[in-house]
Amino acid sequence: MSDESNIGRHAPTVSPTGDPEQHPAVFAASFNTGSADAPRRVYESGAVFVPRPGRQVTGDAVIEARADLFGLGLPITVRPRHTHVADDIALLIVDRTIEGTGSDGEHVRVEGTATDVARRGADGLWRYVIDTPFGTARPDPR
Repeated sequence: MSDESNIGRHAPTVSPTGDPEQHPAVFAASFNTGSADAPRRVYESGAVFVPRPGRQVTGDAVIEARADLFGLGLPITVRPRHTHVADDIALLIVDRTIEGTGSDGEHVRVEGTATDVARRGADGLWRYVIDTPFGTARPDPR
């Protein structure tokens, strides 16, 4: 079975983790449920999402900003590169790829290296505070 056919087969109630090194995998599992709302569980309520260099959004605008990537209907894979933890804050450097066949039949590949910040909540679980999927890209000069 291809990765594409696995989208939407995970339980839509993916829970946050108590291990910061596993947080990117939990995000990927939530993204791959096929539920646009599922990834919200792995973010703090006031989290910042950077949909492209130089622009940031928060709140309900995060779901809207993710719509392009989520709307592809393709799975995301993540490969954590580094996890640095200081008390209840973690810096996560993660290579991520969305790849497969688009609805138009063409091959799609979206990849980058995310630079993210997560915080351990009072419940001991990690959630994103800042999510920058293109964290190593330079801001658009426009």
